[in-house]
This record gives sequence, C-alpha cells and structure tokens, in this order.
Amino acid sequence: MISLEDICEGEWVDWYKLTPLERWHESDKLRTYYLSLGGSLDPEPDSQSPFDAGSPPSPRLVDGRPSLRVLRRGGV
Repeated sequence: MISLEDICEGEWVDWYKLTPLERWHESDKLRTYYLSLGGSLDPEPDSQSPFDAGSPPSPRLVDGRPSLRVLRRGGV
C-alpha cells in the first residue's frame, strides 16, 4: 500500500493528515496574517481572461440595482 510519505514530503504530509475543519482553521490563520501584512483579497485585473472587456468597470448605482425599467405591466 502507498503511504502519504511516498507521494508527498514535509509539510504536505502534515497538511493532508489534518481534518477538513483543522485545515479550515489553519487557512483562516494564514488569511488573517496575510491581511495584517497589508495584503488584499480584491481580485487583480487579468487582461488574459476571456471575460476582460478591456475597459474599467462602470460605476455602481447608489441602490446597487441595475437601471432597468418596466416596459409593460400585466399579462403578455
């Protein structure tokens, strides 16, 4: 039978031996430390992305809703 040590080494073995809840807590510690150093969780623009329109995003409306209006009320 193949053991974790045969596939991974060092800290990865320790990481895979943690339960999902323990991994969550460890990730939270890393995120807190990263933010304390001045890191940001805002995504960076990616010009290589197929979803990049090449223009800056339009400003958001105050109420946060799209500026659509009802053209017809009632049944079709």
